[in-house]
Amino acid sequence: MSEKDLKLEIIKVGKRLYEAGLAVAKSGNLSARIDEENILITATGTFLGQLKEEDIVKVNLTNAKFTGESKPSSELPLHSLVYKNFPAKAVIHCHPPLINGYFAVAKTLKAMSFETKFYLGNIPVIPQETPTVTSPEPVIASLKTNNLVVLKNHGTIAIADKFEDALSITEALEEAVKSAAIARLFDKDILDSLDAALREDLKRNEPAYNMFSREHIQAIVDLVNRDEFIGQKGKELDLTLKLAIRMDERTEVFKFNFEKGRIVKLDFDADAPFVISAPAPVWEQVFLGKLDCFVAVTQGKMKLSGQLGQLSKWYVPFTRLFALFKEVKVK
Repeated sequence: MSEKDLKLEIIKVGKRLYEAGLAVAKSGNLSARIDEENILITATGTFLGQLKEEDIVKVNLTNAKFTGESKPSSELPLHSLVYKNFPAKAVIHCHPPLINGYFAVAKTLKAMSFETKFYLGNIPVIPQETPTVTSPEPVIASLKTNNLVVLKNHGTIAIADKFEDALSITEALEEAVKSAAIARLFDKDILDSLDAALREDLKRNEPAYNMFSREHIQAIVDLVNRDEFIGQKGKELDLTLKLAIRMDERTEVFKFNFEKGRIVKLDFDADAPFVISAPAPVWEQVFLGKLDCFVAVTQGKMKLSGQLGQLSKWYVPFTRLFALFKEVKVK
């Protein structure tokens, strides 16, 4: 197929994605292999539903040099790595709304039809923390097991020998997610047989503990120490300090001894530079996830012994820490 024909094919696929609601505004990108050394890829900031030939850029896979005034998509590194690792001739990266919504709360998809089982199989889900895929290696590894991968909170990437096949599996997954959602509307009890991962997420607060019991606080400590995000940010920001929490109605205090994001010891005294205290009703709202600790302190709902400005340099990991409070259910 000539370069011109490939461009026309890309334009056609972009329009179909837009009409199917799988690509809106300036989201998504497409590419196709010309030969072993060159590909065509949509330019950055383009509408897939309104592509023109000048919106499609020729790029050399070896040196990433491109021709023309338009710059290639910011996802070029991911597309390039696909072509360097697979004989694929087409790549579709789009942001299907139902797929994004479903996998924002679920880890896996229970197939509702034989077609889904047959054509999609087990869909890999890769965590994403940035608008652009900055770590493509896990995506490439997953593409070795499935031609369709979900990028959590981001979208999907599909590879194939031709656009028709990549588009087909993308549409099939969006339809499978739609079927699962409709099934739940018809029968709320279908959760028991549909999606074990989602059911696990919905019940992750079990078991329930007495608020501010030692078992309750220890469960929080265990959850924090298993959390990869706090561990990562704790190392980056050197989260090393002592932070105590106390309920006004009780004398017992719980002190978290942090070392680079990990709670290495749990003590029971207030000998710490930072102590957060509040009455039981306020803590109850915190553990229900209805009240943010930082907001509660600034609004006077909670008291902080220590300088909030010093504590705020660890705002990112502590925001995650306080969010994890609600993951442990209280009676």
